[in-house]
Amino acid sequence: MIRSIVRDRTKLSLLLHHSRYIHHQHQPCLTALDSHSYAHMLQQIIQNGADTNAGKHLHCHILKRGASLDLFAQNILLNFYVQSKSLHDASKLFDEMPLTNTITFVTLAQGYSRSHQFNQALHFILRLFREGHEVNPFVFTTLVKLLVSMDLAHLCWTLHASVYKLGHHANAFVGTALIDAYSVCGNVNVARHVFEDICCKDMVSWTGMVACYAENCFYEESLQLFNKMRTMGYRPNNFTISGALKSCLGLEAFNVGKSVHGCALKGSYDHDLFVGIALLELYAKSGEIVDAQRLFEEMPKHDLIPWSLMIARYAQSDRSKEALDLFLRMRQTSVLPNNFTFASVLQACASLALLNLGMQIHSCVLKFGLNSNVFVSNAIMDVYAKCGEIENSMKLFEELPDRNDVTWNTIIVGYVQLGDGEKAMNLFSYMLEYDMQPTEVTYSSVLRACASLAALDPGLQVHSLTIKTMYYKDTVVANSLIDMYAKCGRINDARLAFDKMNKRDEVSWNAMICGYSMHGMSAEALNLFDMMQQTDCKPNKLTFVGVLSACSNAGLLLKGQSHFMSMSQDYGIEPCIEHYTCMVWLLGRLGRLDEAMKLIGEIPYEPSVMVWRALLGACVIHKKVDLGRVCAQHVLEMEPRDDATHVLLSNIYATAGRWDNVAFVRKNMQKKKVKKEPGLSWVENQGVVHYFSVGDTSHPDIKLICAMLEWLNKKTRDAGYVPDCNAVLLDVEDDEKERHLWVHSERLALAYGLTQTPHACAIRIIKNLRICVDCHAVVKLISKIVHREIIIRDINRFHHFRHGVCSCGDYW
Repeated sequence: MIRSIVRDRTKLSLLLHHSRYIHHQHQPCLTALDSHSYAHMLQQIIQNGADTNAGKHLHCHILKRGASLDLFAQNILLNFYVQSKSLHDASKLFDEMPLTNTITFVTLAQGYSRSHQFNQALHFILRLFREGHEVNPFVFTTLVKLLVSMDLAHLCWTLHASVYKLGHHANAFVGTALIDAYSVCGNVNVARHVFEDICCKDMVSWTGMVACYAENCFYEESLQLFNKMRTMGYRPNNFTISGALKSCLGLEAFNVGKSVHGCALKGSYDHDLFVGIALLELYAKSGEIVDAQRLFEEMPKHDLIPWSLMIARYAQSDRSKEALDLFLRMRQTSVLPNNFTFASVLQACASLALLNLGMQIHSCVLKFGLNSNVFVSNAIMDVYAKCGEIENSMKLFEELPDRNDVTWNTIIVGYVQLGDGEKAMNLFSYMLEYDMQPTEVTYSSVLRACASLAALDPGLQVHSLTIKTMYYKDTVVANSLIDMYAKCGRINDARLAFDKMNKRDEVSWNAMICGYSMHGMSAEALNLFDMMQQTDCKPNKLTFVGVLSACSNAGLLLKGQSHFMSMSQDYGIEPCIEHYTCMVWLLGRLGRLDEAMKLIGEIPYEPSVMVWRALLGACVIHKKVDLGRVCAQHVLEMEPRDDATHVLLSNIYATAGRWDNVAFVRKNMQKKKVKKEPGLSWVENQGVVHYFSVGDTSHPDIKLICAMLEWLNKKTRDAGYVPDCNAVLLDVEDDEKERHLWVHSERLALAYGLTQTPHACAIRIIKNLRICVDCHAVVKLISKIVHREIIIRDINRFHHFRHGVCSCGDYW
């Protein structure tokens, strides 16, 4: 802006001197002298800052004396009113002028253009053409700039033709203006032709072309031209250096950027605002945040942009505390925050889940009147969502008049992160109804919601949408597709999505490895891990959780121990509590309970509830009552109201026939008001989820379900099924136990699925507890009898029943 004003003043001064020369040819000497004296006085006022009172006082003096100003002096008086932003007075003076010329129209047009009254400015330029005044380079320069300001840069094509016809294409001022216009349009090649046509290129021309390349992502060409300019003896200015730094940033050529920084230091431009901001961006993106901070401390801090930029880069670099500290420091100065500053600070609050501070900044936003700004509102919504106050986020969402895709994504992601997948999916439906185009963030989040609910049909529909919009090629979306299919029981489709990916990251490999592990396909998980090691993606903590889980699900002790040791020895990854939990379950499930206890003793920090609960589960399987009691005590010391631990302890006593201890545990639960989580199974049919509990008779189709159960009972007994009454941990007769087994929730869900779903479709059942031994045995037989694939996802893993065989190999 400063460069433009200085250049315009210089041009205008040349024009005024030109007018003075012409007027000398036609006016008497005495009149001209008086007029020119006034003109000189007006020029002095303009050069001293266009003091409105002084200029108007002189104008009144001229009118009182009845002095007649020539055209040269009148143009200077007109320029005074333009420079003092008194456009109304300038327009009135223009109307009263008996004579006008090119300078008159250009002066007034430039004044209106600077005041963003572009239509008025264009009116005077067009009038200049209609009245037949001289069309010189300054007219074209002014008109080109005006069209760019009006977002009509594409019309410069036709203007460019007139420039060529009149032979002004070699003029540096006209050429530079055309370069700027073509840069806005993205016509870089045409801009380069214009640049080559300029006969006497000045510093502004070179800068314009360097900036044109940089703004249109022709970073290499920008730097080549920058180097050429320097070899020809031109010293770059602050704008040239800013353009070169932007190109270094685009190419991530950080070492070259440091060389340009050296040029800035030599030219004493390192304290320039534009250069400083470009340098901050360069060092922040290169990861040298300490150097960026040092640079920031050396910069003048009277402008908001450096503060806002540094706060944003801190927030985006996981240095949220520094972002907040810098914001508090800024508030102690006279610099006022804007919407971008608040958005970055709120992002830092969200990352640290600082609800109280977020609410204080929300109050500050209200005071500044920025609460209706969509960027700020989105950031406030994110703070409340990440702090668990999703109701406040939803209230802001409903009150926001202008929502963008980030607004919708923020509220959808918020519900997904809080585990309310159903609400997230409903919001996604509303988003489509409002004709808001989803982004990769939207699709990824909604697929996560489908995965959490094991909602296959909606997941398939979302997958179809991603194919239509080409987002399925996005790595993040593809990762979510893998996770969704794996958690919905379609592990083969998950692998298909994985194989079709053009580019895989660590999340892709982890999602597929963990998916195989979850489905009990340990060999596939370990093979995939071997493939991952041949790529540039390095295993991380989550990778080894999947690998060790695969080993524990298959009882692969030696491989599990080998991978556990490899974590720290080969990859420098210290085992976390999830890794120890997998190893404890691996050892415990194999009956090596003493080794499991020894491993727990070697954990370098306090064992968590997960570890003790894993060992307790193994004790239940192997009927180790005393050790189980010890494990339960450890869990209940940390979580006294943990219902799962009470139930497992009760089960281990019941398995050993110690019914007095069972009664004591249940009485203790009543005393603590601890309620056992009811066993539930659910199956989806035509988009509707049907829930069943043990002995449930509330379903509308219960008669049909009972009939199917009777038929299955007969068929399975004919096939050799013998009920395992030990699976019923109740002190009742065996007949009652057999009856109880046939009304387990997963059997009710299976009977419903068999009566309602097409024969060619697999039946998918989700259960919130571990499937019991007897149900596992009977479902294997049923899959063979009905010739159907039955997929049951219990609390630990998936079981794929086909032709009388389960994918877990009866090891779960």
